[in-house]
Amino acid sequence: MDSENLLGQFLRARRALVRPEDSGLPAGSRRRVAGLRREEVALLAGVSTDYYMRLEQGRERHPSAQVIDALARALGLDEEAAAHLHRLARPASGRRRPGTRRERVSPTLLRMMEGWHRTPAVVLGRCLTVLAHNTLGRALFDGHAHSGDLVRLVFLDPNAKEFYPDWERVAVNTVAGLRSAAGADYDDARLIETVGELSLNSEEFRRLWARHDIRRKTRETKRFRHPLVGELTLDYESLTVNSAPGQQLVVYQAVPGSPSEQALSLLGSLSADESAKAPWPSENASPSER
Repeated sequence: MDSENLLGQFLRARRALVRPEDSGLPAGSRRRVAGLRREEVALLAGVSTDYYMRLEQGRERHPSAQVIDALARALGLDEEAAAHLHRLARPASGRRRPGTRRERVSPTLLRMMEGWHRTPAVVLGRCLTVLAHNTLGRALFDGHAHSGDLVRLVFLDPNAKEFYPDWERVAVNTVAGLRSAAGADYDDARLIETVGELSLNSEEFRRLWARHDIRRKTRETKRFRHPLVGELTLDYESLTVNSAPGQQLVVYQAVPGSPSEQALSLLGSLSADESAKAPWPSENASPSER
């Protein structure tokens, strides 16, 4: 994964997704590139074509905040993507280097989650690996080859498209969430390993990663086709864990009185006898030690 010119990569990817007509430009019939040309982005942003080309090529490293705002408008970026563009243009000094430091989950948070008997909950790390879960959270994702890693579950698990009826939407949001969680720190060893493996083994992941979509995991309604209890439609909220930057607490809930609530209750009953088993994904480590 090339991390030498992240700003240029992002600009190229995003201008390829903008249709000329959406920017008030003629589409034409002889376009050789997808999306906007460099000179068109420069025109819309009010900068010279030469200056914009230097930005894409990595030869200009210090664009002003005003230029970045203008580029965000020209590319039609939403607030989150525009903020990401600013981070790429001004990466934080002393960026964290690759390491193998283990991500730990607070024992207090673990106890809190275990008290939620009717609510699946998982704690995710920076690369969307499952660091911890309560009993119902484990039961929701259990039974897959990659139950402990939500990115690998989506793209590498043979049953992913059966488990997620809306797989394409889940895939888009998962990749966008992975980029958002990574921020501008593409030197992280786990991220390099994750992106490398998925790029080699999933054409769909490569296609979506190349789009440079940015979208935090916040809230959504998601459908599951669970092998034990069938269809589930659950709302989730993703909450940042202030005591552990980079971690997310994801809490799922069914609409009261709905068939999904009944199915979730059944899943809780079926999983009650399994709660004494060794925690996954590792049989030799507690969730807080992953």
